Order: sequence, then structure tokens, then C-alpha cells
Amino acid sequence: MLHTRQLRKFNKCALKYNLYQEFLSCIDDLISHPEVQKMADFPHHGDTNTFDHVLSVSYYTFYYCKKLKLDYRAGARAGLLHDLFLYDWHTQEEPKLVHTFNHPLIALENARKYFELSEREEEMITMHMYPMVKGLKKPKFKETHIIALVDKLCAVSEVMHAMPKLVERRLEKIALGEAYSEGLIAVERA
Repeated sequence: MLHTRQLRKFNKCALKYNLYQEFLSCIDDLISHPEVQKMADFPHHGDTNTFDHVLSVSYYTFYYCKKLKLDYRAGARAGLLHDLFLYDWHTQEEPKLVHTFNHPLIALENARKYFELSEREEEMITMHMYPMVKGLKKPKFKETHIIALVDKLCAVSEVMHAMPKLVERRLEKIALGEAYSEGLIAVERA
């Protein structure tokens, strides 16, 4: 016989498992698609690749939409497709700001090639950078506000996770620079 505390813990795990299963059922036709899988080949924020980023955005958009009794299926699906631009934006010759403004439309164009999208999903993909993209026009659907907020929170979390490594690399460069200038390390000559 389970004690009350163990029973609560078991019930919590069962609820979480059921929630994950429901989430996966919303995206099961998308997640294994080769074009969606290609996102794993492109870096995104910090050490995170684009696929891992969109999976996080997809889950948390699903979760909050479900909690708020909104269209959680559209949230999960748009979350998974919102960055389906399939290139490394870090190496593009155009300024990063151009990517910021253009990638939602590129993602929508790519998503439409492979999947049927609802009007709500299309708006969520094109306006996930709101209010930075689409000027002052407000989203029509509440779910669009959710994905816009979740996307930014996930991006900040991913960048902050990578910050200690970035700082460490910069400190190493500074230390090596000082070591070279002080003659402690021989400068390799070609």
C-alpha cells in the first residue's frame, strides 16, 4: 500500500506522463519529418541547435495554451515550425537584424510547403517575434501572444546557459594574449 506522500508523487508523475503523451500526439506527424529534423543541423542560441529550441518553444506553448484553455494543439504545432528557416543565421552576410525581421516569413513559407496549417498556426509562426515584426499590428489570436513570450523566454534561457562558456573563452583569449605579449608563450611563426 502506498503512503499518501508516495501516492501524490505517483499521481504527479502519471499526470506529467499523460501531458507529455498529449503533447507528442499534437506534433507526431511533424516531428519526424525530414525538413523538421534538419533544424538539428543549425546552431541557434548559445549551444542550442534550432531543433532543440523549437521543441522547447513547442512544449511550453502547448503547456501554457492548455493551462489557459486556448488552442494547445495549434500552439504545439506552430511552436515546432516557427523557426523552420533551415540556414545558419550566424554566418549570413546580411545583418542579424534582417534575419530577425525576415525569418518568420521564411519559416511560414517552408512550413506551408510540407504541412497544412490553420489560420491560427500561420499567424503564430509569422508573428512569433511580435512586437518586433509586423509593425504595430496586434495579433488576432491569444495563442500568438503566448508563443511570442515563450520564444523570447526560451531564447534568453538558452543564451544565459551558454554565457559562462562564452565568458570563459574570452578570458582564455585575454590570458593567451597577455601570455604572448609577455613572452611567456612562444609565438608560432609561419
